Amino acid sequence: MSDGDRPYALSLRSRPRRNRKNATIRGFHRETRVGPEHFIYPLFVHEGDADEPIASMPGCARLSLAGLLREVEAARAVGVNAVVLFPKVPDALKTADGRESYNPDGLIPRCLRALKERWPDLVTVTDVALDPYSSDGHDGLVAPDGRILNDETVEVLCKQALSQARAGADIISPSDMMDGRVGAIREALDDEGFTEVSILAYTAKYASAYYGPFRDALDSAPRGGDKKTYQMDPANAREAVREVMLDEDEGADMIMVKPAGPYLDVIRLVRETTALPVAAYQVSGEYAMLKAASARGWLDERSVVLESLTAIRRAGADVILTYFARQVGEWLAGAR
Repeated sequence: MSDGDRPYALSLRSRPRRNRKNATIRGFHRETRVGPEHFIYPLFVHEGDADEPIASMPGCARLSLAGLLREVEAARAVGVNAVVLFPKVPDALKTADGRESYNPDGLIPRCLRALKERWPDLVTVTDVALDPYSSDGHDGLVAPDGRILNDETVEVLCKQALSQARAGADIISPSDMMDGRVGAIREALDDEGFTEVSILAYTAKYASAYYGPFRDALDSAPRGGDKKTYQMDPANAREAVREVMLDEDEGADMIMVKPAGPYLDVIRLVRETTALPVAAYQVSGEYAMLKAASARGWLDERSVVLESLTAIRRAGADVILTYFARQVGEWLAGAR
């Protein structure tokens, strides 16, 4: 190691650390960037006059219409200009056939009209699935023997998508995982002249244990059985490629992997499979874990959130649905 007091000198032509020696030079070489332009902000809405905090998702709430407008205004102020809405539907409106899902005067159409009247340039994304509206808590219609009915469900989903498009949705996002629904929704939209309305398909949506806080927020857990006959097996990756090919062929404009963090390998596989934009959903369980650990001082919230979002982008996601969207926008705006 040394000759007397003289340190041994390494003879290295290549020293990667030279490109890490200060923040400016690290910035020259940074391959992946995260900013509010990459976010879709998921927001929960309900019929009440006051916002209701969600215990399992600190910082999130079921928003009244007035609360929704305030939250969107704050998000836009830091560069977040896309939102996706999820409704907490009163139990009295939940039925086995989910007919409230396509009520033109329902909660989501009313919120869409209010948002578009206030901000015509806001990008509005809507969820297409029956679980918030179903007395069974499933994404599709349930047969007497407990089977989820695919083709009959798709007919209802088309009605739901049309109701949302008529109210001003820019992007329809079917999360139900029924076979053939992307093509059927595309045809229904085009037949009514909504050729400019995009479809963001939940292409690889897994039967994940990370959805618990979301189901708590909407009271949308299945009343019986589970969702494993239509959502994907967490053990599978190659199956996602098949789903990508089908959704592309049926007319999807963008595709999604859900959840995001535990499925970075799937995001990468999907990114390498398609030329379409790829979205990834950092779901409620991911959010809740980071919030809980940060609240206890076990993690530094800002650092770990930015790292997790960077990892999702690095894996290949063009767009991230994240409950941290406004918060990250504020952090980044403060850093400028």
